[in-house]
Amino acid sequence: MTEPSVFTRILRGEIPAEILAETENVFVIRDIAPQAPLHLLVIPKSGDYRDVTELAAGDPALLAEMVAIAKRVAIDYGDGDFRLVFNTGAGAGQTVFHVHAHVLGGGLAEGSLGG
Repeated sequence: MTEPSVFTRILRGEIPAEILAETENVFVIRDIAPQAPLHLLVIPKSGDYRDVTELAAGDPALLAEMVAIAKRVAIDYGDGDFRLVFNTGAGAGQTVFHVHAHVLGGGLAEGSLGG
């Protein structure tokens, strides 16, 4: 049996975290190592998908819900402008293999990861 991810453990209340937004399928928390003034994580409650490519193939409606929630929290906690990042694979910086999106905003450097 696979050990539950840190996100599953947060959702179960085993690890403390403030849930900033939640739907039936998704929840949002702050990143513990923020890379921007606004750095939130949008996480499916289900740990069925390791990365965004698996999610897109297996449940595109859940992926669309994640994007919609990302927009909502970018407005609620920032100025509405945001970058949405999915790290896919260890070589790309993914450290938790429970799909999640990084919502980054609030004064990102000009030209960083350009257009």
